[in-house]
Amino acid sequence: MKLKNYVKEGQKLPLFGIGPYLIYSMVFLSILCIVLFAYVFQIGIVTGASAWVFRIVGVILVLLGAFIWYKGALGSDMDKNISENRLCTTGIYAWVRNPMYSGIWIALSGAGFIWHNLFLLPLILIDWLFMTIVLKNTEEKWLLKLYGREYSEYKKRVNRCIPWFPKEGH
Repeated sequence: MKLKNYVKEGQKLPLFGIGPYLIYSMVFLSILCIVLFAYVFQIGIVTGASAWVFRIVGVILVLLGAFIWYKGALGSDMDKNISENRLCTTGIYAWVRNPMYSGIWIALSGAGFIWHNLFLLPLILIDWLFMTIVLKNTEEKWLLKLYGREYSEYKKRVNRCIPWFPKEGH
């Protein structure tokens, strides 16, 4: 069964956007790095009590990422907003502009911690940079073209990828 990327006639944005390609790329890179550093080269592995700290932080990040993804994907009316060409700025979207991507990124970061390997830590920054570059050059351009000033003001209040308290006064 093929999922439709447009729900109805007149819809201006694709339902999935660049998402699947971005997420699959990040997941592939994460799996590749985990296999290489933890199993093939077996370097950077943290042992002892520190390994448990890494694992606990990892589990917390995976759960937090899953929660953020859920709130963006299933706990909001995002599909309805997209099909009706409305900008969603409430709920989790008042805290982060891209909760589904952010949730995956945070969960992947947590997975890196679970494997308690120092060589996986730079992957957090690499994934963030990759995600930022892709979003700035694709979906953000689409949204700015479609919503103009409304989206421009929204960008000033809400972070792209890191959930945070909305900035007031803009």
